[in-house]
Amino acid sequence: MTPLGKTDPRPDAGWVGACGWALIAIVCFHCAQTFGIGWLVIPCAFGLIELSRWSSGRKVFYLSLATGFLFYAPELGFFWHIFRSAAIVLWLIASIWVAAFGLLLYLIRRRFGNGVMLASAPFIWTGLEYFRSELYYLRFAWLTLGLSFGNSPQIASGIGVYGLGFLGVAIAAGLNWIRTNSWYRVAILAGTVVVLNGVTYLIPLPPIESTQAINVAGIQLEFPSKGGVLTALNQVIKKFPETQLIMLSEYTFEEPVPDTIRNWCREHHRYLVAGGEEPLGGVNYYNMAYVVGPDGTIVHRQAKSVPIQFFKDGKPAPGQEVWQSPWGPIGILICYDLSYSRVVDNFVRHGARALLAPTMDVGEWGLHQHQLHSHVAPLRAAEYGIPIFRVCSSGISQLVTSRGTVVATAPFPGVSSIITGKLEPARNPKLPWDRFLAPVCVGFAAGMAILLLALSARRSAGPGTRSDDDPFTG
Repeated sequence: MTPLGKTDPRPDAGWVGACGWALIAIVCFHCAQTFGIGWLVIPCAFGLIELSRWSSGRKVFYLSLATGFLFYAPELGFFWHIFRSAAIVLWLIASIWVAAFGLLLYLIRRRFGNGVMLASAPFIWTGLEYFRSELYYLRFAWLTLGLSFGNSPQIASGIGVYGLGFLGVAIAAGLNWIRTNSWYRVAILAGTVVVLNGVTYLIPLPPIESTQAINVAGIQLEFPSKGGVLTALNQVIKKFPETQLIMLSEYTFEEPVPDTIRNWCREHHRYLVAGGEEPLGGVNYYNMAYVVGPDGTIVHRQAKSVPIQFFKDGKPAPGQEVWQSPWGPIGILICYDLSYSRVVDNFVRHGARALLAPTMDVGEWGLHQHQLHSHVAPLRAAEYGIPIFRVCSSGISQLVTSRGTVVATAPFPGVSSIITGKLEPARNPKLPWDRFLAPVCVGFAAGMAILLLALSARRSAGPGTRSDDDPFTG
């Protein structure tokens, strides 16, 4: 293979080598996501890069697709319970992005050489990951490489979850320059993970620069009756009389907050945040979070920005507006809204100093779904430097500081469980730097794909076209 007239210094991978590196990538991916050992993304990315060295684009694409399927299908096994056989299609769609990464690296190496391929790898990965997580209709922001840093969220401070993915792939690409036998390369990768994991825990936690703290409490209730809500509210103020703000989950009510609940807030002089449905015409509605003031009036409301695809989940919010609370500006994100950086970015740009996240995680979706969802809040808090109070219908609720530390939690299954603590609004949350890098990576990946297609079309149109000009056979 002679891209641009230069000999590639590395031979094509064989069947055994390609499958071996695929297995390493799969094992490291699951260990990273399950145990929160984020730096395992380096051997995972290293394995994906090695897959792109196989002898044809067709082989690279299908092996990468199979690898991606074995990434996502086991982790998202709860999709089967929700979508039945359609889950297979959703797993394949998620896997296509891994296949696209492998194929693009193969084509770049084939056209421009090994060095350009390795330099491009972190930009290609981040561009594809950000696009599939944030920008298209089936966007799904879980199981990114950055979200695997669940045991060390402080590393995301100022960097962001997409920045962590970029950094992991960049390190993997750098180590890929090393030319030695496979066993030495595995040893180097293992040593790198051990060293970086140790260094991560030596990084000092940033100080918490807070304004006045809020005494908060949350109650895990799943499709409760009005009487059940009143009973739970009375239990909270009996056990925790210092509570200033109480939060319930998304879809606590199938209507705006009822008068009986608003009267309770007036009688007990408490703030309440609860999910309900705001009618919109005769059929549609907004999935709404309501803030009831201590006088019983609704002082703020925020609709869900990103309704779940294929669910009856209301119309998207026309915009995001912070609640000007007595403790400063607070953003309210409903359930999966917290998973999307572009939604959180808007609240931070509008001055939010804390985030509230009423969430509906149905109990029958299972423990693993709840555990995966609980990975989001600590990393979100750390990357912006903003505290988050997240209350779920059946667990796992969390109170997270601005440096990503979970200081209180309520379990799954945990209907009627109460979570309490102090929410300390931050003084100056900021967007992490990956919010500027990720769109650049999307442009780079798209531009490189267009360039490769143009070059392939031009060569295919020319005389004497060789069979290996086809990316799926060359």
